Amino acid sequence: MTRTIALGALLLSTLLIAAAYVGALVAAVVPPWTPWALMIGTSTIMLATMVLGASRARGGIGRLAIPFVAMFAVLLVGFGAALVMPIETVSTPLWLGLPPRAAVILYGIGVLPLFVLPIAYAVTFESLTLNETDLERVRQMKAKRSAS
Repeated sequence: MTRTIALGALLLSTLLIAAAYVGALVAAVVPPWTPWALMIGTSTIMLATMVLGASRARGGIGRLAIPFVAMFAVLLVGFGAALVMPIETVSTPLWLGLPPRAAVILYGIGVLPLFVLPIAYAVTFESLTLNETDLERVRQMKAKRSAS
Protein backbone atom coordinates (compact mmCIF):
# COMPACT_ATOMS: atom_id res chain seq x y z
CA MET A 1 0.00 0.00 0.00
CA THR A 2 2.86 2.37 0.80
CA ARG A 3 4.40 1.87 -2.62
CA THR A 4 1.07 2.51 -4.34
CA ILE A 5 0.58 5.78 -2.47
CA ALA A 6 4.19 6.82 -3.16
CA LEU A 7 3.82 6.02 -6.87
CA GLY A 8 0.59 8.04 -6.98
CA ALA A 9 2.32 10.95 -5.24
CA LEU A 10 5.21 10.63 -7.70
CA LEU A 11 2.84 10.80 -10.65
CA LEU A 12 0.83 13.72 -9.26
CA SER A 13 3.94 15.70 -8.33
CA THR A 14 5.40 15.12 -11.80
CA LEU A 15 2.18 16.41 -13.34
CA LEU A 16 2.25 19.41 -10.99
CA ILE A 17 5.82 20.22 -12.00
CA ALA A 18 4.91 19.82 -15.68
CA ALA A 19 1.91 22.14 -15.24
CA ALA A 20 4.15 24.73 -13.59
CA TYR A 21 6.58 24.58 -16.51
CA VAL A 22 3.76 24.84 -19.03
CA GLY A 23 2.30 27.78 -17.14
CA ALA A 24 5.66 29.53 -17.02
CA LEU A 25 6.75 28.85 -20.59
CA VAL A 26 3.51 29.08 -22.56
CA ALA A 27 1.68 32.00 -20.96
CA ALA A 28 2.59 35.55 -21.98
CA VAL A 29 2.55 36.54 -18.30
CA VAL A 30 3.64 33.92 -15.79
CA PRO A 31 0.64 33.00 -13.62
CA PRO A 32 1.19 33.55 -9.88
CA TRP A 33 0.44 29.89 -9.08
CA THR A 34 3.38 28.48 -11.08
CA PRO A 35 6.17 28.94 -8.51
CA TRP A 36 3.93 27.50 -5.81
CA ALA A 37 3.01 24.51 -7.97
CA LEU A 38 6.70 23.94 -8.69
CA MET A 39 7.52 24.21 -4.97
CA ILE A 40 4.84 21.72 -3.92
CA GLY A 41 5.63 19.37 -6.80
CA THR A 42 9.36 19.39 -6.11
CA SER A 43 8.90 18.78 -2.38
CA THR A 44 6.42 15.98 -3.01
CA ILE A 45 8.53 14.26 -5.65
CA MET A 46 11.47 14.25 -3.25
CA LEU A 47 9.32 12.72 -0.49
CA ALA A 48 7.80 10.12 -2.82
CA THR A 49 11.25 9.09 -4.03
CA MET A 50 12.50 8.69 -0.45
CA VAL A 51 9.45 6.59 0.45
CA LEU A 52 9.88 4.38 -2.62
CA GLY A 53 13.53 3.85 -1.78
CA ALA A 54 12.87 2.95 1.84
CA SER A 55 9.64 0.98 1.60
CA ARG A 56 9.51 -2.76 1.90
CA ALA A 57 6.99 -4.98 0.15
CA ARG A 58 5.12 -5.85 3.33
CA GLY A 59 6.22 -3.40 5.97
CA GLY A 60 5.97 0.11 4.56
CA ILE A 61 8.52 2.57 5.88
CA GLY A 62 8.03 1.99 9.60
CA ARG A 63 9.69 4.46 11.90
CA LEU A 64 11.09 6.44 8.96
CA ALA A 65 7.68 8.10 8.60
CA ILE A 66 8.55 10.71 11.24
CA PRO A 67 11.85 11.89 9.68
CA PHE A 68 10.27 11.78 6.21
CA VAL A 69 7.37 13.99 7.31
CA ALA A 70 9.85 16.31 9.03
CA MET A 71 11.95 16.54 5.85
CA PHE A 72 8.82 17.20 3.80
CA ALA A 73 7.93 20.04 6.17
CA VAL A 74 11.48 21.42 5.93
CA LEU A 75 11.29 21.34 2.14
CA LEU A 76 7.90 23.07 2.04
CA VAL A 77 8.94 25.72 4.56
CA GLY A 78 12.32 26.29 2.92
CA PHE A 79 11.01 26.62 -0.62
CA GLY A 80 8.01 28.62 0.60
CA ALA A 81 10.23 30.99 2.58
CA ALA A 82 12.38 31.61 -0.48
CA LEU A 83 9.23 32.50 -2.42
CA VAL A 84 7.81 34.94 0.11
CA MET A 85 11.04 36.62 1.25
CA PRO A 86 11.61 40.11 -0.11
CA ILE A 87 13.92 40.67 -3.05
CA GLU A 88 17.48 41.38 -2.00
CA THR A 89 19.10 44.73 -2.56
CA VAL A 90 22.71 45.83 -2.35
CA SER A 91 22.23 46.80 1.29
CA THR A 92 20.63 43.49 2.32
CA PRO A 93 22.83 41.80 4.93
CA LEU A 94 24.26 38.40 4.05
CA TRP A 95 23.37 35.23 5.94
CA LEU A 96 26.50 33.15 6.41
CA GLY A 97 27.98 34.72 3.30
CA LEU A 98 24.93 34.36 1.06
CA PRO A 99 21.89 36.44 0.18
CA PRO A 100 19.01 35.42 2.50
CA ARG A 101 16.95 33.47 -0.04
CA ALA A 102 19.99 31.60 -1.34
CA ALA A 103 21.03 30.81 2.25
CA VAL A 104 17.59 29.35 3.01
CA ILE A 105 17.75 27.12 -0.05
CA LEU A 106 21.38 26.06 0.34
CA TYR A 107 21.52 25.57 4.11
CA GLY A 108 17.92 24.61 4.83
CA ILE A 109 17.14 22.41 1.86
CA GLY A 110 20.62 21.36 0.76
CA VAL A 111 22.56 20.84 3.98
CA LEU A 112 19.99 20.08 6.71
CA PRO A 113 18.76 16.81 5.12
CA LEU A 114 22.39 15.65 4.95
CA PHE A 115 22.39 15.52 8.75
CA VAL A 116 18.88 14.25 9.44
CA LEU A 117 18.29 11.48 6.89
CA PRO A 118 21.50 9.44 7.39
CA ILE A 119 20.90 9.43 11.15
CA ALA A 120 17.29 8.32 10.61
CA TYR A 121 18.41 5.49 8.32
CA ALA A 122 21.13 4.43 10.77
CA VAL A 123 18.66 4.29 13.67
CA THR A 124 16.12 2.23 11.70
CA PHE A 125 18.56 0.06 9.74
CA GLU A 126 18.16 -3.13 11.78
CA SER A 127 14.37 -3.08 11.66
CA LEU A 128 14.07 -2.21 7.96
CA THR A 129 16.71 -4.42 6.34
CA LEU A 130 16.32 -8.06 5.35
CA ASN A 131 16.02 -10.48 8.24
CA GLU A 132 16.83 -14.21 8.16
CA THR A 133 13.32 -15.13 6.98
CA ASP A 134 13.59 -12.73 4.05
CA LEU A 135 17.05 -14.02 3.16
CA GLU A 136 15.82 -17.62 3.23
CA ARG A 137 12.92 -16.69 0.93
CA VAL A 138 15.39 -15.08 -1.50
CA ARG A 139 17.58 -18.20 -1.41
CA GLN A 140 14.58 -20.42 -2.13
CA MET A 141 13.53 -18.25 -5.06
CA LYS A 142 17.07 -18.35 -6.44
CA ALA A 143 17.22 -22.12 -6.13
CA LYS A 144 13.82 -22.44 -7.80
CA ARG A 145 14.92 -20.24 -10.72
CA SER A 146 18.24 -22.06 -11.07
CA ALA A 147 16.41 -25.38 -11.26
CA SER A 148 14.13 -24.17 -14.07
